[in-house]
Parts: sequence; C-alpha cells; structure tokens
Amino acid sequence: MRIHIGTDHAGLDFSRHITEHLSAAGHEVVYHGPESYDPIDDYPSFCINAAHAVVRDQEAGVESLGVVFGGSGNGEQISANKVRGVRAALVWNEATAKLARQHNDANVISIGARQHTVEEATQLIDFFVNEPFSLEERHVRRIAQIAEYEATGSITDRVVDA
Repeated sequence: MRIHIGTDHAGLDFSRHITEHLSAAGHEVVYHGPESYDPIDDYPSFCINAAHAVVRDQEAGVESLGVVFGGSGNGEQISANKVRGVRAALVWNEATAKLARQHNDANVISIGARQHTVEEATQLIDFFVNEPFSLEERHVRRIAQIAEYEATGSITDRVVDA
C-alpha cells in the first residue's frame, strides 16, 4: 500500500520514524512535509498535498491512505478535509483509529504529535492501516450521502438546511 504523510515542524521527528516503520512493513511511503525543522512553517499545504495525493492514487486504482501530523492534529485534519474526496479522521486511541476505517472508510487520519509518544502514534497508524472498511450497508449509505453533499450541496430525500 502507498501511504502519504503530511506534517509540519511539530510532526517532523514523528514522520521520520513513521516512514521507517511503514517502509519496513512493506509499504511505499511518500512524504509531503518539510525537509528541515522550521518552527514557523505552516501545515495546510503539506496536509493538503498529502490528501490530494491519496485521492489521485485512489482514483487511479492504487491502494493508498494518508497520515497527517501536527501539534494537535486538529488543523491538519481540517486542512485534509478541504480536499474533495477525502474523509480525514482525528484519531487518539485504538477505537477511533479502527472505527475511522470500519465505519467511515476514512482515507486519511490526523494525529496530534504533541499529544502522543511516537510509539503511540505508530500503533494508531498500524490500527488504521490494518483495519478494513466493514462494507455494512448503513456505512456505505452514509458515506454516499457525504459524497453527494460534497459534490452537490444536497442529499437526495433528506433535508439539509443551507
């Protein structure tokens, strides 16, 4: 599987460890973050680039996921979710990492590098990467509604106050 990583200075050290870990597990890792530490760099472009790459890969039939890091993970998740076709989830424990895939078919996760040790973050990523989407009808239906709203601004047969 190809895994895209986006981060800013807060996740730079994590990204190096994660890249080695995922590569050793047989994944192809593509890095979209800074090459050197800059305490005033900005995360949006790094995370958006990683998210775009995931969508491009998936549209081309390449099995691909993304991981974005920052201090809290919040802004990074928000940035990734601005990319059409991305379902980015903020994860902080085993359950949220697994449910992101099982129920939401998330294709990107966000982790707060200042909220977890590198070992914890590595485990969260492994839980996410190794968990399949459940394919349960209710989850498929909900994801389709999200995609429909993203594309059209409405959901068929549902009231969406705009």
